[in-house]
Amino acid sequence: MNRYPLWKYLIIAFALVIGLLYALPNVFGESPAVQVSAGRATVRVDAATVTQVEQALAAQGLTPSLIQLEGNSVKARFETTDDQIKARDALERALNPDPTSPSHVVALNLLPRTPAWLAGLNAAPMYLGLDLRGGVHFMLQVDMPAALQRRADVLAADLRSALREKGVRHGGVSRNGQTIELRARDEATAQAAQNVIQDQFPDLQPVLTPEGGEFRVVATLKPAAALLVQDQALKQNITTLHNRINELAVSEPVIQQQGADRIVVQLPGVQDTAKAKDILGRTATLEVRLVDESAEGLAAERGTGAVPFGSERYPERSGRAVIVKREVLLSGENLTDAQAGFDSQTQEAAVHLTLDAKGSRIFRDVTRDNVGKRMAIILFEKGKGEVVTAPVIRTEIGGGRVQISGAMTTVEASDTALLLRAGSLAAPMEIIEERTIGPSLGAENIAKGFNSVMWGFAVIVVFMCVYYMLFGVFSSLALAFNLVLLVAVLSMLQATLTLPGIAAMALALGMAIDSNVLINERVREELRNGASPQSAINAGYEHAWGTILDSNVTTLIAGVALLIFGSGPVRGFAVVHCIGILTSMFSSVVFSRGLVNLWYGRQKKLKTVSIGTVWRPDAANAVAKAD
Repeated sequence: MNRYPLWKYLIIAFALVIGLLYALPNVFGESPAVQVSAGRATVRVDAATVTQVEQALAAQGLTPSLIQLEGNSVKARFETTDDQIKARDALERALNPDPTSPSHVVALNLLPRTPAWLAGLNAAPMYLGLDLRGGVHFMLQVDMPAALQRRADVLAADLRSALREKGVRHGGVSRNGQTIELRARDEATAQAAQNVIQDQFPDLQPVLTPEGGEFRVVATLKPAAALLVQDQALKQNITTLHNRINELAVSEPVIQQQGADRIVVQLPGVQDTAKAKDILGRTATLEVRLVDESAEGLAAERGTGAVPFGSERYPERSGRAVIVKREVLLSGENLTDAQAGFDSQTQEAAVHLTLDAKGSRIFRDVTRDNVGKRMAIILFEKGKGEVVTAPVIRTEIGGGRVQISGAMTTVEASDTALLLRAGSLAAPMEIIEERTIGPSLGAENIAKGFNSVMWGFAVIVVFMCVYYMLFGVFSSLALAFNLVLLVAVLSMLQATLTLPGIAAMALALGMAIDSNVLINERVREELRNGASPQSAINAGYEHAWGTILDSNVTTLIAGVALLIFGSGPVRGFAVVHCIGILTSMFSSVVFSRGLVNLWYGRQKKLKTVSIGTVWRPDAANAVAKAD
């Protein structure tokens, strides 16, 4: 009657072992570390970087406990936070001699002290939120004038096409700041251009003014259109940041607008702060422009002349200058995908781009009309443009498939593809505030949260053992198993634990013990009604199960509602709450009954059970069925 088959005991033992293994990493804590990663796509982090880090630390008399190369970053662990901060300063000076153009990202980090044998089982500790463990806080400033200039560049290119279709022969269209200027030799041409702007460009406000013997039409963005451009730029950048952080696999990031042109990014419990700073700080956008192959442009490229009006100078990766026209033919907005790969002919590392319908049409027309000329593909990263490649157009290219290749490694191709795939920034951004929040700020919160759970657990255990005796011991062991299982599941999911999550954990303990109270009282009721001990145990668990299921399901529904409709700390609470309900149902029913069956089920002639005092309402005196 009260015996489990072997397979049930095996399931309980398996759950117990798995729970202990995956909850164990949370015991070892974390060690302060300094992490070094590439600050630009052209910089490699390899064994040579490890040697540089070792030499820089040795020069300052700093001895790390461990230096390791993991992926694209070097991590140096230290025993104290003082050594960690000294090492960060030393590495900044050694690896970034020019602070205005850093080649490496040097950031403080906390790395788990999980033993290698546990790490080999993919066992890792839970992440802790900013209020507990700390993390990284960024304030990003969006360059709104650049967004307006970019919009003016697009409108200027569209205006040229519209005038060409209407047959309006003008003296040139150029962007000056955030305005578009058009020159015409006579008033009739200027008036025709103004009519085209008024009919086809509702966002522009044209003004016709005479200038010497010519006429000039100056078009500016209307205030409502400018506000819309800025709002869309901010929203697109927020979406892009979400995509980039998803590439980093950061759990529960906070990305929100602050003011009219700022974005706050908080990465609670992030494990790779250097990579996070690298990805967020790199504002990589792609532009396709034609190379200025005029006599003035070629002279400027050789260094024997000035850059002609309407063109700009950008360096190639080899350091050689390329003079490109200001007109942007394509931008990152026209990208739908970017993947790292290899050139089918040279087998060099390359990035394969896929353009949208508009981008495919523009690229086909540009390559058809400029056969024999050079076309530059420029990657803008941290506000600086660099010509990735400037090939000669051999033939018309259609189909929307473009390849970027040149002097790049497979790592550089992968990083470039990641940045472009994560989305184009509508406007450049600059990190104006950065805070790496250390664990000392959350130490008090951790202590209070830990104490609340442990003291609550201890008081419950004492009460259960006194009131229900041996059955209270079984309930306490089931409660401990529930806590271990809950921590293990959260660790396996790599969830971020915050103060609301600790509150949900304490609530889960209360709900778990509530189920055992129901079971124990049902067993007492059966004993009170005259049932034998074995029958009372069986009936108590059977009858209490329905009540436990109903109460937990209704509470789970409320938790799922919080999970779906909540955000931030509310969702953190809901995640722990829902998982705690599921683990408590398993521990309070299956695990506790396994202990009871293991202790009492083997006794064939059981006369009494240790479940505290059983009060009989029809008797004058209390009758105790206890050992």
